[in-house]
Amino acid sequence: MINNNLKKSPYTIWYKVGIPIISFVGLILAIVIFSYSKTGNDSDDKEYRDIFLRKYSVFAIDLPDHVTFANEEVPLDHFDVREALDREILVNTYWQSQTILFMKRASRYFPEIEKILEENEIPDDFKYLVLAESDLRNQVSPAGAVGVWQLLEGTAKDYGLEVNDIVDERYHLEKSTIAACKFLKDSKVLFGSWTMAAAAYNMGRKGLARQVNRQGQSDYYDLLFSDETARYVYRIVAIKLILENPKNYGFHLREKDLYHPIPTYDIKIDTSISNFADFAQKIEINYKILKYFNPWLRDTFLENNTNKEYSIKIPEKGFRSYSKIMDQIKIDTTFVEN
Repeated sequence: MINNNLKKSPYTIWYKVGIPIISFVGLILAIVIFSYSKTGNDSDDKEYRDIFLRKYSVFAIDLPDHVTFANEEVPLDHFDVREALDREILVNTYWQSQTILFMKRASRYFPEIEKILEENEIPDDFKYLVLAESDLRNQVSPAGAVGVWQLLEGTAKDYGLEVNDIVDERYHLEKSTIAACKFLKDSKVLFGSWTMAAAAYNMGRKGLARQVNRQGQSDYYDLLFSDETARYVYRIVAIKLILENPKNYGFHLREKDLYHPIPTYDIKIDTSISNFADFAQKIEINYKILKYFNPWLRDTFLENNTNKEYSIKIPEKGFRSYSKIMDQIKIDTTFVEN
């Protein structure tokens, strides 16, 4: 008699052992496939959204209780003034790349601009006008305004700048800043306030006088302007607030992150120069660097039949070495989290 517990057919063994194993493996595979499909779509998307909501934050910006421009009060108790300034603060806070570049460029060029503003008795806040005008870059506007101060040819000539195809001193930082100071000072006398002088800088004196006469108002904050001029002073004020207290608006730059002034010296030229590329090589720089420091030289040569004296700015030896600049200026490279 055969013992059924000791001897089973292959089919019986397969049925009792193999089928459960296959079923178990199939179940595991089904769970994995189902989980993968859920994770790869709905589950992943939900998890991503949850992480996004936990990690990403955008805040409204608190306006200061008291704001001035050029020592003149900005009337924040007026709802329209408050909302206009709020707009520009938001735009410049959350356009982070541009505002960071403002800070970097300001470190290089503001010291010279500040000095000239002070010498010409112009409020220091007008250094921020340059950022609103040109981002501190030598740009040309659709209307033909040129340089960091965006001077029109007629205005530049009225204030003593040389403007032609060979020399255009609207690109000369020091001389164009002096010309802008003269324009602002005259505008202050004409319109009675520095705020209105800034508006005149944007839209021109004739245009501003027309609006003053048409509307019977003489305060910038009470006048209706086109969108560009209506935003202009608020943009300057917003840039001022952010650059004066960058950490209050979420910006954390180290000294080493800024663009620092490059040491230079001047050489006097009272003759023509036939070829700036050859001239640059003789003074141990190159054409590109010569034009970088002297963008007011507009051609490949200087025609100077009247023997007028020009000052050409030359960088000191070793100026292109970033590490040397850091060493010379003794830049603090540490970052302190407040």
